[in-house]
Amino acid sequence: MAELTERGRRTRQRIVEETGRQILAAGIGGTSLDDVRAATLTSKSQLFHYFPGGKSELVRAVAEWEGAELLAAQEPHVHDLSTRSSWEAWRAALVDYYIGQGRWACPIGSLATEAAARDPELAAVVAGAFGAWADLLTAGVRRMQEAGAVRTGADPRRIAAAILSAIQGGLVLSQPLHDPWPLEAALDQALHALDAPA
Repeated sequence: MAELTERGRRTRQRIVEETGRQILAAGIGGTSLDDVRAATLTSKSQLFHYFPGGKSELVRAVAEWEGAELLAAQEPHVHDLSTRSSWEAWRAALVDYYIGQGRWACPIGSLATEAAARDPELAAVVAGAFGAWADLLTAGVRRMQEAGAVRTGADPRRIAAAILSAIQGGLVLSQPLHDPWPLEAALDQALHALDAPA
């Protein structure tokens, strides 16, 4: 695709964000290009100008954007995570990102559920988003180990995976209740792995 003008970039981003909202509410299968066009007041030719690969390309763009948004919502805390208090600040920012904005599901987690069986390219984008997130959490656990706050024999990658799993599971339970307590409880339990000193 040719380089976009500023107006073109804004239009493309508006399409991506609206598609993301629709996918979060109805899933990939429940989101049609006609729905996206109606919500964004774009023509079919406009939509295919920005996403010549059609719905698959658009959904991959949503996954890339949602992954970046998810990491940005954890700034600056996710780059510290060297003390227990910094982990608590990160936890609060993350819960606020999901619950404070009325996002009772993880956009990346929702995409992962549908992507694995249908679209290998989308699955790779989603795996990349989770991998980048896991890398940041793993680095934080290592900093805690270096400070003597986490036992030396603990595997930082497994602790990070347990924390990510707690987030996804907590959101699944919080979603139908529209109550953050399952997410908060799951995170609190997962973060206990950081309370075993060397």
